[in-house]
Amino acid sequence: MEPRPDLQYTASADAPRRIQALPSRLINQIAAGEVVERPASVVKELLENSLDAGAREIVVEVEQGGMRLMRVRDDGCGIHKDDLALALARHATSKIRTLEDLERVQSMGFRGEALPSIASVSRLVLTSRTAQDDRGWRVEGDGRELDATPQPAAHPPGTTVEVRDLFFNTPARRKFLRTERTEFEHLEEVVKRIALARFEAGITLRHNERTLYTLRPAHDAAEQARRVAALCGSAFIEHALRVEGVATGLTLSGWIARPVFSRSQPDLQLFYVNGRMVRDKSVSHAVRQAYQDVLYHGRHPAFVLYLTLAPEQVDVNAHPAKHEVRFRESRLIHDFVFRTLHEALARPHSGTETSPVHAAFVTPAQTPSVQPPPERAFQRAMPFQVQEQMAVYESLHAAPVHGGAAGAEVQPGEVPPLGYALAQLQGIYILAENTHGLVLVDMHAAHERITYERMKTALAGEGVRAQPLLVPVTLAVSEREAALVEEHNAWFSTLGFELSRAGPETVVVRQVPALLRDADSAALVRDVLSDVLEHGVSARIGDETQRVLSTLACHGAVRANRRLTPAEMNALLRDMERTERSAQCNHGRPTWVQLSMGELDKLFMRGK
Repeated sequence: MEPRPDLQYTASADAPRRIQALPSRLINQIAAGEVVERPASVVKELLENSLDAGAREIVVEVEQGGMRLMRVRDDGCGIHKDDLALALARHATSKIRTLEDLERVQSMGFRGEALPSIASVSRLVLTSRTAQDDRGWRVEGDGRELDATPQPAAHPPGTTVEVRDLFFNTPARRKFLRTERTEFEHLEEVVKRIALARFEAGITLRHNERTLYTLRPAHDAAEQARRVAALCGSAFIEHALRVEGVATGLTLSGWIARPVFSRSQPDLQLFYVNGRMVRDKSVSHAVRQAYQDVLYHGRHPAFVLYLTLAPEQVDVNAHPAKHEVRFRESRLIHDFVFRTLHEALARPHSGTETSPVHAAFVTPAQTPSVQPPPERAFQRAMPFQVQEQMAVYESLHAAPVHGGAAGAEVQPGEVPPLGYALAQLQGIYILAENTHGLVLVDMHAAHERITYERMKTALAGEGVRAQPLLVPVTLAVSEREAALVEEHNAWFSTLGFELSRAGPETVVVRQVPALLRDADSAALVRDVLSDVLEHGVSARIGDETQRVLSTLACHGAVRANRRLTPAEMNALLRDMERTERSAQCNHGRPTWVQLSMGELDKLFMRGK
């Protein structure tokens, strides 16, 4: 084959280039490509080093979004004079010694590449002093071969790393940096995420000589909640549920927002493993499953969660920038996260819990007239064992005012969390009075959730009813999927499926869940097998079943414009207090709101 004249070849076939060792400066600059993407990457590495050094106060100073200057000062243990030059050498670290240390990493950083990589693409000054020394020492790097001899410098115990003119010697990479504002936004996000990871450390952030915030160390739950509010917004913490879950060797804590605080983007989802913020598909899947019953379509949950487990149970070196981890027991973690969040979201309202939604503005209207209830007409019985007819509430008509549904009673003198019904507005809303003020309830949405939860309970108790297919469906699948059918045959049976392997790559479907008899059986089985391959378990059957139950519950719930008696309204309120997830309907919309006396006074300008 003749060489093309329009191409320039750097080596011919008879004279190949020889292999040679790269100079250390170039090695460091290549390594910097993994560690240093932008100023935010530098601050992340320096902050993690400060925290690993035991710092309790850290000050971050930035100029021009970090492109001109980044300075991180801490009060940590400091670096010994004789180790300063070594700190700027590759693969040198104080954090691991043996392979066993690597398998039980508990520090935030450990690779020993951050400082030399940063020094290779910037002008870096490292100044430090240990508590035992009477003076500090300084070394400098400017992107060239380092011959660092420590020089004496005035410095309190701790370390300061000053990074100037990032990428000054690699102009091609500097061109990829964005505007000062954009780069600082990335940098500030990194500081925020690390501040949420380590409550015990105080952190100050300054930009262009202006202090943006100073976070004091947060030692108790109240102080930690205040830090979360400062960094994630007060609205998040106001709508958050505190999570505390414990299993063998696992702890999950933090805050999850009520479904009514959902967001259009997944931009407030922070998950930490042993103090390190990470992304993990299994965890994300578990969170989505926990919220699937209460979140409006297309919305995303908000959360700040902390998972703690034995260091040897997680590989934190699975990603060059340590954004991802690898769990040894991924399925165990998935189930633990799902169960903890699912139970937290399912808790009924307590007497001290405030409303999930506060009305920001209410237009004063005419006083609603309470008309006598019309003659009661009942809905047709639904083709399901759990009957959610209004007759259930009618049977309570003779109950005392302080009584509730299903024999539950509130002690005389006590006011239930959702209070007592006052009136019904336009056949849609129930107005009730509790100790906080006025409660407004969407009666259809509330009854829909109650109906739905009872249907799920009944279904769980009776098991999944199966529907044989008149004509079995034969599917062509992969050999691995066919093997899954054999391996998990009993599991499929509990879901109402009868599947059998008819060949190396053939599966026969003879029976499906009765509730899904109208679904595309072939597509459903293929999707379930795909889920099992990816997650080890499929939630698709549960999703489809719950979708059907939700539709049935919607049709079975009390309709709008239906007049209810006071006993019926109070019975509905008591059922809401005992029903899991009753703050949202099946579609994720709120079922009730609270207007406090203070909010009502503001509407009428009382006290002014």
